[in-house]
Amino acid sequence: MPKIIVTGSNGRFGKILQKLNRKLIYRDKKQLNIMSLKSISRNLNKFKPSHILHLAGLSRPMSIHKSNIGKSIDLNIIGTCNLVKEASKMGTKIIYLSTSYVYPGSRGNYNEEDSLKPWNNYSWSKLGGECAVQMYKNSLIIRLCMTEKPFVHKKAYANVKSNFIYQEDAAKIILKIINKKGIINLGGPSQTIYNFAKKNNSKIKKIFSRGEFPKRTDMNLNKLNKIIKK
Repeated sequence: MPKIIVTGSNGRFGKILQKLNRKLIYRDKKQLNIMSLKSISRNLNKFKPSHILHLAGLSRPMSIHKSNIGKSIDLNIIGTCNLVKEASKMGTKIIYLSTSYVYPGSRGNYNEEDSLKPWNNYSWSKLGGECAVQMYKNSLIIRLCMTEKPFVHKKAYANVKSNFIYQEDAAKIILKIINKKGIINLGGPSQTIYNFAKKNNSKIKKIFSRGEFPKRTDMNLNKLNKIIKK
């Protein structure tokens, strides 16, 4: 296992990762502040990691990316840019967790080379981070579709297809592919959100998107599956 420093370790996903692998170097936002070039540089010089697994940022609630675009821009775009700046000076690899929401959501089965068109402010902020990471070739962008277990909502879309995967399962896969570069879609089988959720909650209620949520956000996972099978 390479020497990996993890940003945003106190987040939901960071805590799950810590249960799976305690050998990584976990840094919360006080220990490594992605808004501070000095803080990033200090951590990289202290630990000299070969990889940065970048989990820090702003996700939910989705509404905050609309109501407070400054915070969204700072944490998801500028913070990521800062990491790229400092990592590139030392040749440290960056693994950046993006989202399936950067795809348009109209036809589904999107592969890594398809055109992008984010459909909400959250996905625009994640694509902004992607732009900086793309400039640095020693990097891996993971376009991810994951959620907590158990499913946190009481209702689920029956006419929206996605690749939801539980965070625990996503974490295991990420640790297997950290030495890859480029872009990789990561998620579970393509299915409606309702069908995904009802496997662990038979009482989940159906709802139907009437345009507020794209109906085909699912990704093509052929690239991921080929890597995992090797």
